[in-house]
Amino acid sequence: MPRFVYRITKYDPADRDEPGHYTGAEDTNSDHGPVEAAHLQTIAAFAEDTGIDRLAIREPGIAGLAHFGLEPAVDGHGLAGLFPPDLSGFHDGAEVPVSLGLELVRVMLRDNGAWCRLAVEDKFDVRVGWDQYVYVSSDKLCEGAVARARALGLFPERLETSPYDADFDEPGVQRPADEDFWARLRWSIAMRQAAILEEGYLHNASRWHRLTEDTLDAVRARLTPRAQLTVWPDLSTDVEAVLASLPDEGPVEFVWEDQYGALSSTMADESDYKELAARVAGARAATVLPLALDERHPLFTAVLPDSDGVLRARWRTEPTPSDRNWAFLKTLHRGQICTGTVTEIAGFGVTFVDIGGFTAMINIPELSWRRFDHPSDVVTVGQKISAEILDVDLIRECVPLSLKALQEDPMPQLIEQVGQITNGLVTKLVPFGAFVRIEDREDGLEGLVHLSELAEGPLDRPEDVVQVGDILTVKIVNVDPPRRRITLSHLQALAPGER
Repeated sequence: MPRFVYRITKYDPADRDEPGHYTGAEDTNSDHGPVEAAHLQTIAAFAEDTGIDRLAIREPGIAGLAHFGLEPAVDGHGLAGLFPPDLSGFHDGAEVPVSLGLELVRVMLRDNGAWCRLAVEDKFDVRVGWDQYVYVSSDKLCEGAVARARALGLFPERLETSPYDADFDEPGVQRPADEDFWARLRWSIAMRQAAILEEGYLHNASRWHRLTEDTLDAVRARLTPRAQLTVWPDLSTDVEAVLASLPDEGPVEFVWEDQYGALSSTMADESDYKELAARVAGARAATVLPLALDERHPLFTAVLPDSDGVLRARWRTEPTPSDRNWAFLKTLHRGQICTGTVTEIAGFGVTFVDIGGFTAMINIPELSWRRFDHPSDVVTVGQKISAEILDVDLIRECVPLSLKALQEDPMPQLIEQVGQITNGLVTKLVPFGAFVRIEDREDGLEGLVHLSELAEGPLDRPEDVVQVGDILTVKIVNVDPPRRRITLSHLQALAPGER
């Protein structure tokens, strides 16, 4: 932040008590006249001394449920005539000339309902606080502007910091609406999980968009720069039931889709329900959302980065479980060794592992290089294990693990035994041959003896030669590690006179 900070007010510092509260007779409302003009001329002088002619709008917002200021509300939050009715151009990061910036300061001095910070990164910053306290920061000392403020009857005071200094060290990581986000959203639409996108284009102002695979790109293209995005499941088509579910008291947000497909929302409480029901008559679908952030349950959220991929908007979304998963998955990478605890062995064989609050999975083929009958032969619930991350899928929020990647594959060692003769246990008979375990251990490697290699002459079935449990002399003919195949021969293991 710029290092020269000033508080500029119409309040004489001599009229403050020891805690710093103003005790004088000045009205805290704007006079819409000389004092207001003095503030604007002072800010213009600071901009001139700093050497800037344009300002960026930062953290803009408008009044929410009710006008927050001390003065009567005006149409358009005071922005009428400065921006189009849809407020396009009034968004975080938008650049305006100093002259328009001064008009925005006028709006804030009058508590008209719109607010923002005006800044040039690392050079200049201005913010209007309560009771017309104006804070200006510059990378220049701006002695001329300070003198100008005093000449206009204002009281500039040098401060160490502004109470509106941007704090970029907030805890947590904000999820950006990057390509991973849009791929996740497209997949969620295809899976019929996501259907509605809430676009927070200002503090306290949102637009709602219906999402389909065909419309997603068009919706994305018209979003306000640096908008806050919230993804929701679909609305309920039983509008009557939604209306009947409205709470007995307290405000809520009601979202509906009219008969033409337009999405809207409004704040309402018990005194508005009759009017609300008439307003949404004929609606296709609707839902009720609580106002408390911890009671709203969107699917996931993000904030739009700039075109260069940098996330410069300061506002943060309330993280959902999906957002927390994203933040954790961003710390992982393919090939990483992680530790976790086995939480479940599913009926379909997949093993689930908690790797720090996120549930990863091990598919059956990744449990062991060796044969087993059930995953519980390899791992048990509650067991702590180490495994290798095979992939980090941010779209499906899936992390497959491999336990066998940390084990030595026994098959390559077996290649050295090709041509050797050994005895093995017949473990299984199939129509085309017999499987024989050639390692002296319960999970030992097995190879196939084809019918043609069990005995000379035509053979209809292996049971004519061997039974499960027999010890069979075999020759190791071939070992194919990539295909996990071992080829054995009983005939080739016999002396010519034994065949």
